[in-house]
Amino acid sequence: MWTAKIITLFPEVFPGVLGSSLIGKALDKSWQLETVDLRDFGCGVHKAVDDTPSGGGPGMVIKPDILAKALEVAQKNTDGEADTWPVAFLSPRGRLFDQTTAKKWSMGKGITLICGRYEGVDERFFEATGVEEISMGDFVLSGGEIAAQALIEATVRLIPNVLGNFESTENESFISGLLEHPHYTRPRVWNGLSVPEILLTGHHENISRWRKSKAEEITRIRRPDLWQRYCEQKTENEI
Repeated sequence: MWTAKIITLFPEVFPGVLGSSLIGKALDKSWQLETVDLRDFGCGVHKAVDDTPSGGGPGMVIKPDILAKALEVAQKNTDGEADTWPVAFLSPRGRLFDQTTAKKWSMGKGITLICGRYEGVDERFFEATGVEEISMGDFVLSGGEIAAQALIEATVRLIPNVLGNFESTENESFISGLLEHPHYTRPRVWNGLSVPEILLTGHHENISRWRKSKAEEITRIRRPDLWQRYCEQKTENEI
């Protein structure tokens, strides 16, 4: 079963939103969640996991030996062997997480995510373990727990049978390199605004063409970076 393992100082916040809706219903059926409490590996009476930064400065830094011990335990599966799936540390300085990565990870056996706190983690941890840093966007959170839940949801929902209708994930934003087209439903007229007539014709080819056109328009206006990439890819395919 696809498994998400989370190393965190706050295991009680999981599953959080992951326990709701269709993803929550699929929990323990199509995927599972395990937490590892980083505090269990702390030192002394207070189970300290951090220390003051070398060279001075504000805040505290998570110790590399503590985190490495937690990761070693987290990676062991029921057979005592180490898991071979991706390990990522949630960090604003990491590689940007995207739909392509979510799709790739959903096709594996699972992921291990490390949620940071304080000022960060001793850099030697990354040098020694090779753990990749992953960012959910150009913003800063107090810890990685919310980011981890977002990453897991984006990945788990792509696992067959989790959402029930797998086709619904095939037409979403980023799948074709474009943002998603607009959606409409009843009532036909609301607040003086009507559902576009073409969507009421039943002509699937024309509707598909209209949706693609709208997706291109929205992408061009809202995400010039995606639009440029899409146009470049389109040109390459035509050569």
